[in-house]
Amino acid sequence: MSMSPPPGWYPDPSQTAAERWWDGSAWTEHRRAPAPQGAAAQPGSGPVPVPPGPGFAAHGPGFSTTAVQPLPARTGGRRAKAVALGVAGAVLVASIVTGFLVLQDDDGDPTAGPAPTTSAPPAPSPTTAEPTASPSPTEDPGTLVDQLNGITLPVPDGWEKAEHTVGDETALQTPGTYDCPGDPGLCRHGKITSQTATGTDERSPKKLATADIEDAADAAYDHDALDRKPFGGITRHEQVRSGTVAVAGRGGYYVRWRVYTKDGPGGYVQSLAFPSSTGSEAMVVVRFQLDAGAGAPPLSDIEKVVDGIRPVGDSATGGGVGSSVGPTP
Repeated sequence: MSMSPPPGWYPDPSQTAAERWWDGSAWTEHRRAPAPQGAAAQPGSGPVPVPPGPGFAAHGPGFSTTAVQPLPARTGGRRAKAVALGVAGAVLVASIVTGFLVLQDDDGDPTAGPAPTTSAPPAPSPTTAEPTASPSPTEDPGTLVDQLNGITLPVPDGWEKAEHTVGDETALQTPGTYDCPGDPGLCRHGKITSQTATGTDERSPKKLATADIEDAADAAYDHDALDRKPFGGITRHEQVRSGTVAVAGRGGYYVRWRVYTKDGPGGYVQSLAFPSSTGSEAMVVVRFQLDAGAGAPPLSDIEKVVDGIRPVGDSATGGGVGSSVGPTP
């Protein structure tokens, strides 16, 4: 049977001394040193993925793999039979003793009433009960966790966490929708996404953000995944801001455009790039989309989110424009 390995950390085919994250269909740019025995292989809670064995050839995107099903483990055997025979013998002896006491009283008179009996202890179960999973701690409603990239994003007032996302991205969005002014569909006044930069080896935050901003603008205001134009397409744009910024204690770079559309008031898009503080420090891209019309959130929400990005488990390391960080490539 042809199938793809499940998402998890596997030996990196291009770096023998590292593990690389497989998202179920393609390699991401996340790498790390091999995890110690017993360590979690996937960010967050959940079972540890088993690395591909002889049955899996994890070559990466575009290759099929063949799963070889292992023989089922023997759960019975001689030990189980011995336990079953012992239990049966104990039950038989208890039944004989109980019957004898029923037929006699303390003086051995067979006509006397039945003597009190003691129930035989219940036979031990041959199986082991499944351990009860401990409930996971309640997630902070004011924080969005991006486990894969090792960061958290604050949820500004008037925003919510998106329940449905694409691929490995995490997202914030404004609640409620409205009819798109262009092609039929539903639009939102704002959206923020966080994901790993894939398909590139670029390590410069400035070059990465500068290259990403056009794609971010097209995805937000020109055409969607179904090739519809919710805003009638982009007519023009202008760059309004750009520069270095500290993000979760790392040096990053951002570019912001004001986008004008054929239908509707258009809006603002921003691409923010910085290295992750976990694993192989893969590059992370956070995209911002805010409408320019009535009902849209304030532009200051962009700065609130950037300033509030933190490494997972480190609430003290922040960022923002003007913060002290190392040079940005």
